[in-house]
Amino acid sequence: MVLPTPRAPRLLSRGSWPEAHRVADALRTETVGGALLLIAALLAVAWANTPWRDGYTTLRDAHIGPAALGLDLSLAHWAADGLLAIFFFVVGLELKQEFVVGDLREPSRAAVPVVAAACGVVVPAVVYTVVNIAADGRPAGWAVPTATDIAFALAVLAVLGTHLPSALRSFLLTLAVVDDLIAITIIAMFFTADLDLVVLGLALLPIAAFGVLVQRGVRTPWLLLPLGVLTWALVHGSGIHATIAGVVLGLLVPVRDARGGSADGSSSHAADLEHRLRPLSAGVAVPVFAFMAAGVTVVDGGFGDALRDPVTIGVVAGLVVGKCVGVLGGTFLVARFTRAELSDDLAWSDVLGLSLLAGIGFTVSLLIGELAFGTGSAADEHVKIGVLVGSVLAALLAAVVLRLRNATYRRIEQYETRDDDGDGVPDCYDQRAQA
Repeated sequence: MVLPTPRAPRLLSRGSWPEAHRVADALRTETVGGALLLIAALLAVAWANTPWRDGYTTLRDAHIGPAALGLDLSLAHWAADGLLAIFFFVVGLELKQEFVVGDLREPSRAAVPVVAAACGVVVPAVVYTVVNIAADGRPAGWAVPTATDIAFALAVLAVLGTHLPSALRSFLLTLAVVDDLIAITIIAMFFTADLDLVVLGLALLPIAAFGVLVQRGVRTPWLLLPLGVLTWALVHGSGIHATIAGVVLGLLVPVRDARGGSADGSSSHAADLEHRLRPLSAGVAVPVFAFMAAGVTVVDGGFGDALRDPVTIGVVAGLVVGKCVGVLGGTFLVARFTRAELSDDLAWSDVLGLSLLAGIGFTVSLLIGELAFGTGSAADEHVKIGVLVGSVLAALLAAVVLRLRNATYRRIEQYETRDDDGDGVPDCYDQRAQA
């Protein structure tokens, strides 16, 4: 009797329909937000290189807020610490959903994006550090090229007209979520200045109250919002970057809460808040931050000076080379050590395209640049140029690779969206559920 040969485990296989549907909804909002992000960044760069560039600087550096509370901040500071707290709150919600009902709850499916994201952080950091040590530069910016901007990447995909299969979309989103988690950890561990333990201890009180309320199913905004604002103010005053407050609060929101809900968490408090706040995050918070952070002057020799700076070179090399090598290498290592094979629909060129796409860094990269070198410093300006140049190069290279496979992606999309029985669930997911 001949026993059947065991089928090799599959990498980047198609997930469940609820997960694919949730990912598609999230990416649809991020794509629109990415377009606004691009527009805001282009407007900032254009204004900063006109004869009226002083007006941009004046606007960015204008201070508002109560000085008695230590909140007399510039508009750029408010955008980085205040508006981005909304962005990181949504990131916290995403993390909670991924760990509870998403791909990260299954170790076998989580291994690929987690390893790829980790390698996609370590390798760019090493590349940047080696470049700056060899050229007597500034190694302090090692974390700048480690972050992937999912909104920016999806905006590029929208421009290309590339229809990624659901497995690749899920991989890209999960990769970005894990990438954000690592970036949050880096910000908390390496970019915390003078830590005030008393104020940080006080911040635990509204955090605990917020957690108790959401765990009991309370959704009343006039109760939750003041606690969120108070938490943000106390964390800001403690010396920890205030965006960490957003992540912590987001992680406290239950995916399966006291009001019940579906098994996939689609009707939970976390899903409801993400649905409400993602447009605000992607459509307002991130574009405003981009407008305040991306305005770098490249005329009058500024661009040439930046390209000779090891900081700029390290950022570009980290984003374009480091991210690609890290993500592609991490995925290959998982395949090598688990003896897994890619899903039948996919090829390694698809992973190469996504690895290049992961080199598009913007929001978190610019934030880390400001934290590492100081807002408005010469090195910070060169970081901005490096992030812009590296992201454009990564986008162009990803465009070349992914466009070659676009016809295949269209065929896969037709298969994944075909619904002959009209039940609202594509036939391929019905067949998978029956199997």
